[in-house]
Amino acid sequence: MRGEGLWQLGQSITRRLAQVDKKPQGQGLYSFLEKLVIADVAALAPGTGTLTVFTNEKGGAIDDSVITKVQNDHMYIVVNAGCRDKDLAHIEEHMKAFKAKGGDVSWHIHDERSLLALQGPLSASVLQHLTKDDLSKLYFGEFRITDINGAHCFITRTGYTGEDGFEISVPSENAVDLAKAILEKSEGKIRLTGLGARDSLRLEAGLCLYGNDMEQHITPVEAGLSWAIGKRRKAEGGFLGAEVILKQLAEGPKIRLVGFTSTGPPPRSHSEIQDEKGTNIGEITSGGFSPCLKKNIAMGYVKSGSHKAGTKAKILVRGKAYDGVVTKKPFVPTKYYKPS
Repeated sequence: MRGEGLWQLGQSITRRLAQVDKKPQGQGLYSFLEKLVIADVAALAPGTGTLTVFTNEKGGAIDDSVITKVQNDHMYIVVNAGCRDKDLAHIEEHMKAFKAKGGDVSWHIHDERSLLALQGPLSASVLQHLTKDDLSKLYFGEFRITDINGAHCFITRTGYTGEDGFEISVPSENAVDLAKAILEKSEGKIRLTGLGARDSLRLEAGLCLYGNDMEQHITPVEAGLSWAIGKRRKAEGGFLGAEVILKQLAEGPKIRLVGFTSTGPPPRSHSEIQDEKGTNIGEITSGGFSPCLKKNIAMGYVKSGSHKAGTKAKILVRGKAYDGVVTKKPFVPTKYYKPS
């Protein structure tokens, strides 16, 4: 059973936040960001966000992130803590070039804020006790600025577990008090949770982990994130690496990220994947035992043609081959809060 959890994100959670904004008009902001990410930033409605990918010139993933339109001239971006330095350097490099050509864009990095992730079926009912805002009207992917437990917070109904939940940006001086208030209001039903538990949840939900399932040489198409490329972006391109990515969309990628279930010991990153004849067809990128399903699950890249659900394979663990089968993701159905 998937329960409740409260996470502190990142080694230093303040390092997970970056906000980019442009004033007074939004069109310059959109053209700047749409060179860097695959999302249709302009099409986002205020108060909504989406998963996106920062790409390089070869179409590879620099990082995946959540990008939200606060207002038409104000975007809010949450990047991975482990990629913070390279992400910010990448943004700054292109911002300088944009400004040199007459562009007017500015940003603020929220080092003064911390980020908490509250996840699970009880997250909304518990958080509702701490805010006057009606959280039943805040749906998956939506953003709101509100007071929670007396602190000025940015909340997004999202997470990295496949469950309903919230990521809460809170002033760092209020973060501990907010965490304690959430735990108190839950009456013991929500617990502080570590990254190991979060990793098993995101794997069950079939979510990529940057550094394992995505790298600078892996494109969004290969990673199964073609859906994150906006329809207009697919037609117009304009982002870094667009030529490579649009070609893959048209012709199909040579490798694809797929899910697996397997026998034997749980497969881990870099475990070799073979076809039934013993020929190498790919490599596991994430794997482990699913506490919910009570069996091994994994994700990995295989050659196109070996990617269809039901395809049998062999997965090598410590030099011994075990039976595996390509399995549709998510392994466990997601429970995002969406309008009925």
